[in-house]
Amino acid sequence: MRKFEIKDAVGGAAFTVRVVTRAARMEIAGVQDDGALKVRLTASPSDGNVNEQLVEFLAKRLQVPVKAIEIVAGLNSREKLISVEGINPMMLEERLAPDA
Repeated sequence: MRKFEIKDAVGGAAFTVRVVTRAARMEIAGVQDDGALKVRLTASPSDGNVNEQLVEFLAKRLQVPVKAIEIVAGLNSREKLISVEGINPMMLEERLAPDA
């Protein structure tokens, strides 16, 4: 399995997420071969709230305010670049460990 890739950014960290929609439950499902974090969400793309659900899920998981998370790229794609302010890469990796 390839290592989860986190980029150190000024005042925070950035990482790539691959979103799977219409899942039975919201969870972190592991790391893809390309280093992207796989996240399952219950929202459907047709509902139009996938990005909102992703940001809220990540904020809760990372224990940061929703406003600290930004989808930098991929708003209309399954693959998204996420930026998180106020967290270092080591903390981010610990808090985003895949669900057991």
